[in-house]
Amino acid sequence: MPDDAAARAAAEARAAAEEESAFSHAAVDPDVTAAYGADPDQVIDFYAPREALSPGGGLAPLVVVLHGGAWRAPYDRRHVTPFADFLARRGFAVANVEYRRGGVSIPGQGAAAGAGDVGPVAGRWPETFDDVAAAMDALPALVREFLPQADPRRMVVTGHSAGGHLALWAAARHLLPADAVWRIDRPAPLRGIVALAPIADFTVAEKLDVCGGACRQLLGGEEGFTARLPYADPALLLPTGIATTLVQGRADTVVPQAVAEAYADAAAKAGEVVGLTLLEDVGHFPLIDPAADACAVVAEEIAQLAW
Repeated sequence: MPDDAAARAAAEARAAAEEESAFSHAAVDPDVTAAYGADPDQVIDFYAPREALSPGGGLAPLVVVLHGGAWRAPYDRRHVTPFADFLARRGFAVANVEYRRGGVSIPGQGAAAGAGDVGPVAGRWPETFDDVAAAMDALPALVREFLPQADPRRMVVTGHSAGGHLALWAAARHLLPADAVWRIDRPAPLRGIVALAPIADFTVAEKLDVCGGACRQLLGGEEGFTARLPYADPALLLPTGIATTLVQGRADTVVPQAVAEAYADAAAKAGEVVGLTLLEDVGHFPLIDPAADACAVVAEEIAQLAW
């Protein structure tokens, strides 16, 4: 119908404008970069707080940022450096984590059967998960050395899109299967998680073909998806016992609202209350765009958990 076509066109135009705005900011160099492993992608950028969050000053809460980009190589941590700087200017100490992503084209991983070689592939198994686990484990010591203005006892992890998945996963490592190398014995010492438009439920995301089948690619295709789902899907790793808030734009066409709602429903069934902040007329990218009002909402959600 003409009205439907006009609505779709308007939604596409808005989404394109939002993406352009989010990626229009110049990258912001960190105060210092530290390695948590030997690979070039195993690094963390640190941003010192630009001002105190409270009149009394003191150490600043630490916000760990896990960037999105469908776990694909072209999207590295540089695209969220304006967001990291935005948080630092709000008084947070910030750790912007890099991790290994997919980068080699492989056959049979396209959204459509018979599409041939496509790439870059979403993520690496197990390296993407190796890196997030290693970075989280290394952070307290690295913060003490490289970001003394931060209080690692008040740590909030935030992530956007695929990074939102990794943030939720990082909070659930104590619930991983017993044979998982990333499993830890007790919940991570986090004040909370703020997941932004997260790929939070792999089954629902695959049904909606989020990011061109990125979840399936991340887990190694059809066979890997089924076998590895218990090790990777946050919706199967509940309840975490860690305060969690999801922030989601209702107009998001990249990672639709249904994905976040599925995770919140799974949490409720597991006996855990997960906050779900839905923003009207907001798509995927304003959540990390310092020029957007939605970004200020994100900062407030982080502050509520950090304190």
